[in-house]
Amino acid sequence: MKHPFSSYRKLFPILEQTVQLSSCSQSALSLPVRRAIDEYLEVWLKRGADWGYWMDQVALARAEFARMIHAEADDIAVLGSVSDAASSIASALRFEPDRCEIVTTTLDFPSLCHVWLAQAPRGAQVRFVQAEAGRSDTTERIAGALDGHTALVSVSHACFYDGQRVDIAATGREAREHGALQFVDAYQSAGAIAIDVRAQEVDILAAGAQKYLLGIPGIAFLYVRPALAQRLTPTVTGWFGRVNPFAFDPAGLDFAAGAARFNTGTPPMMCASVARASMALLNEIGIPAIEEYLGQLSAVALEEAARLGLTVASPPDPAAKGANTAIRVPDAAQVEARMLEAGYVVSARNDVIRIAPHFYNTAEDVTGALRALAGLVR
Repeated sequence: MKHPFSSYRKLFPILEQTVQLSSCSQSALSLPVRRAIDEYLEVWLKRGADWGYWMDQVALARAEFARMIHAEADDIAVLGSVSDAASSIASALRFEPDRCEIVTTTLDFPSLCHVWLAQAPRGAQVRFVQAEAGRSDTTERIAGALDGHTALVSVSHACFYDGQRVDIAATGREAREHGALQFVDAYQSAGAIAIDVRAQEVDILAAGAQKYLLGIPGIAFLYVRPALAQRLTPTVTGWFGRVNPFAFDPAGLDFAAGAARFNTGTPPMMCASVARASMALLNEIGIPAIEEYLGQLSAVALEEAARLGLTVASPPDPAAKGANTAIRVPDAAQVEARMLEAGYVVSARNDVIRIAPHFYNTAEDVTGALRALAGLVR
């Protein structure tokens, strides 16, 4: 199988001696990211403090994320994590007795579920839709659970556990029909699956940087549909949520226009420098091309796993999943450590090992990892 991005492999030095297939947890370090870190440290060393440079990096990162999801930079807030983003959104919701339900699934990432459960003292009731690993009907299950009592539906675009995808346009349509909002967790999809928030009519979407966005932990991007942002007033806030953060008015609580009102404290500047560089690389290549190639690698992974007799937890159709292919194993954490000894960086979650390539990986990387895994399991 030809590798269409072979010229980019040299940007990821780890691939010279180790196969990194852990993009569902942490992608490989690239030279552009390393240069961005070095540049940030050099500016800090030489200038001591340079707010202009720091804020430029944040603005550039916002612009790159907006470009990736077909939004405007003003539609993007910058926070420390997706949990922070969700908490800021949750604080702006009002839960009435006849519209108090938050709908999510049993396979959504626990951190987000915990944010929604924490709204119970404010009147929210969380309803969990039963989602099953390896299935491709979660979209229909979510849509069928929405009704006039739904205030918000929280959807993982691609599941952290088994990679299964949800049609966020379909669940969003169903939410609108019932007068509800949709929150999309794109942590496992942004950078690997094409997203168009306008075409898909997304209300709210959040993603962090260290997975398929090729960055590091400590930063997340929050998209809020412009008309919706103006209707919401968060109570989780900070000085960067103000109209003019540098007014330094302790008694004046105003809210910036658009998504900026969901900013909280000082943004993570160094992480933004990294994210700007990593997302610029992805945008240079183009997410649709990356998604198509990762679909081919998914097909390779599923076929090789079947040939080796491995038990796959992911959906059997490459089109129904993201880049992550989850393999059931006993003692997954121990197997992850032994895979590293064998030269493969993979990611354990509960009872699965996740094989999660990115565009810089080859079919041989994937098949080699699965063969090593099969040997360890046996």
